[in-house]
Amino acid sequence: MNWTESTRQKMLNLQLPTDPRWVNIAEMNIEDILVDHAYCEQKAASSCISMIVQFNDFEQLVAELTPVVAEEWGHFERVLEQLNKRGFKLGKPRRDEYVIKLKDFVKKGGDRIQQVTEHLMMNALVEARSCERFKLLSQNIEDKELKVFYYELMISEAGHYVNFLELARSIGGKEKINERWKEWLQYEAGIISNLEIRGDRMH
Repeated sequence: MNWTESTRQKMLNLQLPTDPRWVNIAEMNIEDILVDHAYCEQKAASSCISMIVQFNDFEQLVAELTPVVAEEWGHFERVLEQLNKRGFKLGKPRRDEYVIKLKDFVKKGGDRIQQVTEHLMMNALVEARSCERFKLLSQNIEDKELKVFYYELMISEAGHYVNFLELARSIGGKEKINERWKEWLQYEAGIISNLEIRGDRMH
């Protein structure tokens, strides 16, 4: 089994693994990575809040995403702590081309079930890709504290990925969501294959 296929099976069904060069570039630009990571966590918390507000009629969603908001904000605070320890400043948020391109694939219109499940699947993909990249950082960077830090966040992001996808299946039906999920995975692989390898972006 080649490296690509092995990674595909291990990493939450992602169809294309991150180019292994990314982690080396990221380590050389760890300040930029931490800044971008902080904003990723902030956006993750904000995204969950938006779904809770927009889809408040789905009681299961409200119940399951409310604690995720707290966890994501807690991650934001933890990244800030890592920045402060190293004398880095938070700086300004960067344009997230990855998430922008994912948003283009969200089906517009449709009933409430389609709308909510599309958003849940998009968020599941963001969590899956973040989890994969956290794993790369935890396994490959020299900074021992960040190794542990990213290992812990990898586990948390994997849990969020499962939460989002299972919630989508619960609301939209397992068979229907599984078919659409395959489309999302293929589309996401296309995004990854065309994105520039940058050391100042988490995605």
